[in-house]
Amino acid sequence: MGVTVLLLVLAIVAAFVLVASVKVVPQAQVMVIERLGRFDRVARSGMNIITPYIEKPRPMVIKRDGRLFTSVFVDLREQVMGFEKIPVITHDNVGMEVGSVIYYQVVDPVKALYEIESLALAIEQLIMTNLRNVMGGLSLDESLTSRETVSTKLRLVLDEATEKWGVKVTRVELREIEPPISIRNAMALQMTAERERRAEVTKAEGDKASAILQAEGEQQSQVLRAQGERDATIARAEGLKKARILEAEGTAEATRLVYEAIHQGKPDAALISIKYLETLQAIAQGTANKVFIPYQTLDTLGALSTIAETLTATKLG
Repeated sequence: MGVTVLLLVLAIVAAFVLVASVKVVPQAQVMVIERLGRFDRVARSGMNIITPYIEKPRPMVIKRDGRLFTSVFVDLREQVMGFEKIPVITHDNVGMEVGSVIYYQVVDPVKALYEIESLALAIEQLIMTNLRNVMGGLSLDESLTSRETVSTKLRLVLDEATEKWGVKVTRVELREIEPPISIRNAMALQMTAERERRAEVTKAEGDKASAILQAEGEQQSQVLRAQGERDATIARAEGLKKARILEAEGTAEATRLVYEAIHQGKPDAALISIKYLETLQAIAQGTANKVFIPYQTLDTLGALSTIAETLTATKLG
């Protein structure tokens, strides 16, 4: 009976020791093993065997959701740690509150455990002090418009400081920047004034463009109108020219026909004199009060008298 109880106790102890000696490490995590209080080795992901009571994992203080707690596993993945808003003072003595977020990764778990007492607390204090230093070297406008510059400066400073802790700072972001209420009100007024100024500038540019387009339209209209008037004047002049040419050609043709008819008819002096008298008679019947008879007309009248006398003598004979 006593042997059975002893064997049972030994079996329970052996099972307890076996369970205690088997450690399963999750993926992307490690476990720092100490032997009798001194660093011995790093247990990688998978199943690992340790000696109970002689070897044990070294716990690490981590911060999550604003709370600190310990874990026997060291996470090698990139970690995110957010910080509440802290008061800072800019170079131009403007107080405001700034919240930040840091992204870091443990690259050497041994240094992260043995080179610093609490890695999470150290990073938190480091980000607070360096954030105040960086923001203190910038003016209010620079701090509001140069977030990328601030983030880069913080990352370089923190990466250099945490290198001996086996930590790589990959990214630092300013989550929020909250100036005082008076500054925010002044910025709102400035923004409103800037929008109004831009609206006025846009309106003035629109009016300018509209006036330019209107002037260009009027200019083109005047040019087209002048071109139309010029073309019309040229067309009228060409029409008048052609009309006069046709009239001159008609007159010339009529004169030529009359001339040919006269020469073909072979008129004698008596016929010409009669036609001349008929022309004088037509002139005398006009509305003029005075009629000037050319000197040559007297010779013509004499010739007509001679013709008349000759015709009378012929009839009597």
